[in-house]
Amino acid sequence: MKTSFNVGLIGFGLSGRVFQAPFLTLIEGFNLKKIRETRPENIKIAQVRYPEAQIVNHSDAILQDATIDLVVVASSSHTHFELAKQAILAGKHVVVEKPFTTTTAEADELIQLAKDQQRIITAFQNRRWDSDFKTVRKVINSGLLGNLVEYEAHFDRFRNFLKPDTWKEENLPGTGMLYDLGSHLIDQALCLFGLPQELSCQLKIQREGGRVIDNFRLMLQYPDLRVTLRAGMLVREAGPRYTLLGDQGSFLKYGLDVQEETLVAGILPTNMPEDEWGKEPEELWGRLNTDYQGLHLLGKIESERGHYKGFYQNLYNALVGEEELEIKPEQARNIIRVIELAIQSSQEKRTISFS
Repeated sequence: MKTSFNVGLIGFGLSGRVFQAPFLTLIEGFNLKKIRETRPENIKIAQVRYPEAQIVNHSDAILQDATIDLVVVASSSHTHFELAKQAILAGKHVVVEKPFTTTTAEADELIQLAKDQQRIITAFQNRRWDSDFKTVRKVINSGLLGNLVEYEAHFDRFRNFLKPDTWKEENLPGTGMLYDLGSHLIDQALCLFGLPQELSCQLKIQREGGRVIDNFRLMLQYPDLRVTLRAGMLVREAGPRYTLLGDQGSFLKYGLDVQEETLVAGILPTNMPEDEWGKEPEELWGRLNTDYQGLHLLGKIESERGHYKGFYQNLYNALVGEEELEIKPEQARNIIRVIELAIQSSQEKRTISFS
């Protein structure tokens, strides 16, 4: 079994530069061999950070390189399917930035192709390794809240203007907040609770001149649980990121996992001690108020430590046959199915049964 894998990274924008390369290069068995990038400012950063990687200006230089074992697709959303398909057909394992694809038909095709070629394909759902989500997951599994009846998760931003010269503001397949931040919220909900019975959704464009969805409210209905997922671009004062309500108590968590802010500031995991990375300050710890085994518990719960390295460590272990793949392509496909039904629900202004 091969223990070292050459990696080709397609795209060195926000995804490739901030979220992908800093963590895949932490794994001893991954060798970042080539980076496809054309923007001079990003090329300069790539050359400084990863001097041993070759910078190329076309994806074919990666896809047609027989020495590349794993391709990471970190390009614009509407290109994910075609690049992933080409990579699989070229005999590569593939990581696709979220959203996995823009339709379930595309997702099904990629999954079948990967099976036929005996290759691993997965989606970069790194937010499963957020400190807040890891903490929420533990709280739910602990039974501290009793029977959970309500779960609400937000992924809010504040930008009251349209960014110039970015594909994310263009009306292209896979753009808009539902495909973008919604992919994370939906993945986390399905990871916790499985597939819903039915769903309803409201999609809006709130910024003047906007052409893509920049606000959504999605409700997933389970037999004894209501899940609400929300995101917007006009949220200047954020409320709780997570609200968990059970028949014995509540858990509220404010603030966003600190990894993104740290990475955007140019601080890499290699710039600080391993045990300090992804550690939340106490003011961001969630608040618990519950009755548990005859005790009234009121106070803070220390946040778990987040680390996106977990995604690539799991992928490496899966490639060498030591671990089951955490983010299965079928799970990534189900996220796209929820998105398709959410769009239908918003257009038809009705609740849709999950199918």
